[in-house]
Amino acid sequence: MPGVPPARYAYLGPEGTFTEEALRSIPAAAKAELLPCGSITAALDAVRAGEAAGAMVPIENSVEGAVSVTLDELSSGDALMITREVHVEVQFALLAKSQTTPDDIRRVATHPHAAAQCRRWIDTHLPDAEMVLESSTAYAAARVSAPDSPYDAAIAAPIAARTYGLVTLASSVADRSGAVTRFVLVSRPAAPAPPTGADKTSLVAFIHDNHPGALLELLEQFAARGVDLTRIESRPTGSALGKYCFSIDAEGHLCDARVGEALMGLRRTCADVRFLGSYPRADGTVTQVSAGTADADFGEASRWLKRLREG
Repeated sequence: MPGVPPARYAYLGPEGTFTEEALRSIPAAAKAELLPCGSITAALDAVRAGEAAGAMVPIENSVEGAVSVTLDELSSGDALMITREVHVEVQFALLAKSQTTPDDIRRVATHPHAAAQCRRWIDTHLPDAEMVLESSTAYAAARVSAPDSPYDAAIAAPIAARTYGLVTLASSVADRSGAVTRFVLVSRPAAPAPPTGADKTSLVAFIHDNHPGALLELLEQFAARGVDLTRIESRPTGSALGKYCFSIDAEGHLCDARVGEALMGLRRTCADVRFLGSYPRADGTVTQVSAGTADADFGEASRWLKRLREG
């Protein structure tokens, strides 16, 4: 409609990050205003404040594991909801100003996760170089492009070369191929999209207290209903030493009877449960439903119980 401003989506910036690449991969971003933010917290706060319709942030890496800042931000503060996930294959490149040669490189800037994934490559190809950690790979590339840069090169996403006018001295510099980062698009709470049959549900469960079998009690809510977990992470709540919550990804959708029953079980047995959304899986894997746990099975059992109670 004329006069309607474009939607705005925040992301972990600056420009040239893998997060920007993930955001640009979704159709909604094609005509939207993209807002780079200096931190994951700032990107999510932009959504909470109504300054952005959604925010793309990293949540998990196949090499480095969970992104703890994202998990903690989603488990506390004003509620947010995951509406989509995106997988991006992480490929790092060694970027520098034109005319720079590998022999010129003495200081290399990058993000801690990138440094961990490229450590052996750096030791082999740039054994005399000092590795300096920055807040993001894109910021490292931006620093390298500055006229008075203290760095000779950056390890960053290939997209950063074009963004910051650098040249690629080496590509595919990671120690292992096939590393993937999982990103999630987060918005303010709303009813989840209808189930697709290939869905994932995310939540945070807060146990009453740390006692023998507390985790088992939580897991039994899923196991008894045939719900498989794809990820579970314990995180401190920050309220006191020894107080933990569990960040969980489960196969299935909130509208699936087995998932709904599991969440009700958690609600009864946990101190609190924060629902983080049901959304399509990025890999499109269809959920395999065990015998006796389909919606029809739960429906038949409910009708059977009703008949018993009515006599």
